[in-house]
Amino acid sequence: MSNIHIIQPGFFSTIQDLGRDQFSHFGVPVSGAMDRFSATQANLLLNNDRNDAVLEITMTGPALQFESETQICICGAEFEMLLDDKAIVNGKAYAVSRNSKLIFKSIKKGFRAYLAVQNGFKTPVVLGSRSQYQGITEQARLQKGDVLNIETVSTTSGNAGARIKIENEQLWETEIPVFKGPEFGKLSLEQQNLILNTKFSLMPEGNRMAIPLKEPISNELQGIITGPVLPGTVQLTPSGSLIVLMRDCQVTGGYPRILQVLEKGLCKIAQKKPGEFITFKMVEYDPH
Repeated sequence: MSNIHIIQPGFFSTIQDLGRDQFSHFGVPVSGAMDRFSATQANLLLNNDRNDAVLEITMTGPALQFESETQICICGAEFEMLLDDKAIVNGKAYAVSRNSKLIFKSIKKGFRAYLAVQNGFKTPVVLGSRSQYQGITEQARLQKGDVLNIETVSTTSGNAGARIKIENEQLWETEIPVFKGPEFGKLSLEQQNLILNTKFSLMPEGNRMAIPLKEPISNELQGIITGPVLPGTVQLTPSGSLIVLMRDCQVTGGYPRILQVLEKGLCKIAQKKPGEFITFKMVEYDPH
């Protein structure tokens, strides 16, 4: 084993894999990468398992120092990035030497990037996942001075230099596919049409648990008996606020569940900055 030293952690950097989806009946959130598509891309470019742990980087990036050789790949949001003072780009595997420094500078497009290392980050596994979450893992996010375990991998083998062209539609597309939630039918036809024809802007209070939308929908819906919710559930509060539940959301809730966002829609929302707009597009639910 070897280490990566966190010189600066960035605004909100966490270790994530694809989450712990077998413990909802105990009240444990799923967690995992907010943009699973980008996290999986980064892993697959290194021939990793798609569930290997990656570093999720939000809004501003970290500065890292590598103790040993490995290979890396970054996907998702596009940052200005320097590896040993040389510019690097998304969607390409890079060989990293001992004592190399990786610095994330200004963000150019999107909101969350994913850094994969060869064979994944080797942080502790808790309830079948390495995803950080307050109260489950020892830390909820990276801090300055932290040390992350990785495997030492020779850079003379593997995919170093490989690159693929990726259509990152989640970085720019604003149309979010949804299907009807359990309480959608309790809305009037006028309210339903309004929800599907409004440009909603993301509020700055959004986080990994939920993202509230600014534009209200007037309604008189009663609360429900606490029922199951999951990432992508869109709740409507009595005040008219829509709330999109994200990866760290609770497993039950008492607000009407009017929409359910599809997986690819969640990845798109995860890449939107506060103040950016989305619209909802109704699709037929296909369990396959």
